[in-house]
Amino acid sequence: MNAGDIARFADVGRAAVSNWRRRHDDFPQPVGGTASSPLFSLSEVTAWLRGNGKSFEVSLGDLVWQRMRTAVDDLRLGELVGQVGVFLLFLHRDPEGWREHGSRALSGDLRIWPSPGGDDSRSPLDGRDAPSLAALVAAATADLPDAPRLRLDPTLLRLVVRLAREHGPLGAFEFLCARYVEAHSRQLSVTRDDVAALMTRLAGDGTVLDPACGVGTLLLGAGTPLGQELSEPNALLTAVRLLLRGTSARIVAGDSLREDGLAGVLADAVLCDPPFNERAWGYDELTGDPRWEYGLPPRSEPELAWVQHCLAHVRPGGLVAILMPSAAASRRPGKRIRGNLLRAGALRAVVSLAPGGPDLWLLRRPAGERPPSQVLMVDAGEDLSIVEPAWHAFIADPEAEPAGDSRTVRIIDLLDDEVDLAPGRHRPPQGGMDFARDFTAVLDRFREASAALPQVPPALETLTERQELPTTTVGELVKAGLVTILAAPSKMAADSGPIPVLTADDVAAGLPPSGGTVLDPALVMTRPGDIVTTALGTVRVITESFPDSGADSGAALGPQLTLYRVDRDRLDPYFLAGFLRSADSSRVHSSSSRLDVRRARVPVLPVTEQRRYGAAFRELTAMEDRLRETAALGETLIRLGFDGLVDGHLRPCGQGG
Repeated sequence: MNAGDIARFADVGRAAVSNWRRRHDDFPQPVGGTASSPLFSLSEVTAWLRGNGKSFEVSLGDLVWQRMRTAVDDLRLGELVGQVGVFLLFLHRDPEGWREHGSRALSGDLRIWPSPGGDDSRSPLDGRDAPSLAALVAAATADLPDAPRLRLDPTLLRLVVRLAREHGPLGAFEFLCARYVEAHSRQLSVTRDDVAALMTRLAGDGTVLDPACGVGTLLLGAGTPLGQELSEPNALLTAVRLLLRGTSARIVAGDSLREDGLAGVLADAVLCDPPFNERAWGYDELTGDPRWEYGLPPRSEPELAWVQHCLAHVRPGGLVAILMPSAAASRRPGKRIRGNLLRAGALRAVVSLAPGGPDLWLLRRPAGERPPSQVLMVDAGEDLSIVEPAWHAFIADPEAEPAGDSRTVRIIDLLDDEVDLAPGRHRPPQGGMDFARDFTAVLDRFREASAALPQVPPALETLTERQELPTTTVGELVKAGLVTILAAPSKMAADSGPIPVLTADDVAAGLPPSGGTVLDPALVMTRPGDIVTTALGTVRVITESFPDSGADSGAALGPQLTLYRVDRDRLDPYFLAGFLRSADSSRVHSSSSRLDVRRARVPVLPVTEQRRYGAAFRELTAMEDRLRETAALGETLIRLGFDGLVDGHLRPCGQGG
């Protein structure tokens, strides 16, 4: 097990595990892995956690996963996950065969898989001639290509059977696949769930092909899935995931560009999340390949090879939805192919999914119709809900101007020396009345915020020599009962609900609660005068209550926040908050990454003097908030000013007309 597994078992952050290793000499030593990613013994870690009074929970799924991690090295882990998947597919398809023969096979000393070249199709069970477990599994999974013939540990199989009873074969396998992807996150690139769902909806219910299917994410919602994957273990995982869902699948292993295992196959739609920036994609071997209908992809543009490979596998008029690095929309070596895709009417839309990429290119294989004159540009950002309506409206009427953060651009305007398809460069101009209203409103708010800025900072006296004051620590204040420290629960029951939740982002920006949850006795409710700190060191004093929350008072403290409640008769909260903010964070962070001020030093002063300090700290904080608001409004005003001058909605004062 790695540090992430330990953190998950103990319900702490990774930083806490690192801190245990540094501070506790008896913490278990690594038993494998590397210096940067060590692996530990599950039994040793659980014994250490139990011996140190730390609560933890090891689920049945984690027991199965840890046994698999110790059975083979990481390079063969995918093979083992696939092998377990084959066994789960057998349990799913032939539960009676397992109950009649399989369980008894595990009780004896029988090989689970036949030896290479051996014939174990018949083996004695309880003195009778009966099919072996290997034969039963092989018969139930005959449609799987190249099912692995490795020996499985009977103890592991018993655990897998228990996991399948608890979660079903599909649920058990999805759990193991998720752990496999997490353990190989640097080698496996998995499409984001929301992006995969969007692409699946765009593809529809017909035959869907993914030529770089990975572990099958883009094929799970397909009516008739077809796929190819370079990695044989991952191809097997994809096949098992689909078959466990009752979907007939054809998945082949191999390099799609060099050895097209689905040559000649035309699908209704092709979905693809290809490997980015892979220079060794076969340029030298594939120079004369007939797939390059729109031009030979430059060696540095493998993504354009994948685009043309996908177009070669879709029927005329069929959709290709392919994820591309944002730079592929504007890199100079690819401009010729981009231009040819536009001229032929193959490239229909470019969707920016997030700042920095990836982009989603939507293409249609030309079917002999007149090429369109427009291409759709969508700047979706994080709001993927705008993509489908914009796409369907564009397909229905390519000449109509779409609403929202979308626009159509004339193809002839793109066929310049750059052929730049980046949606951000073609952002739609704001409407005249909307722009005028927005610009005027921001200008008025900026002037109002600027006028509210104090002319001078709080009155502070400069001393010729540094003032030495007696100090104590927050830890001592806690012992004396002047301060109570409360931490938010690590998990909450819901993301929305009637109880307002103060989040870390709210504290950092000085905003009211933006989250929500349901009433729970474990919640920590804020009160006016409480001090709240974030893991990054932001410090705020709560100034208002929320009587409509349904609780006794305040808002619920969100995850990753810590609250300090003071005896206000003896300690001023603004005084303490000011010194907490200035505490040396390099010396006062705990293993949980929350700001731990127990060792921070605070002057010992009468409460009347504390309040003078607190008032100054409060004025500085208010000034900081006003400056932040004014700066944000100023940035918006500047952006609107540039946009308005460029788009023609503004002009410099002094011109006639």
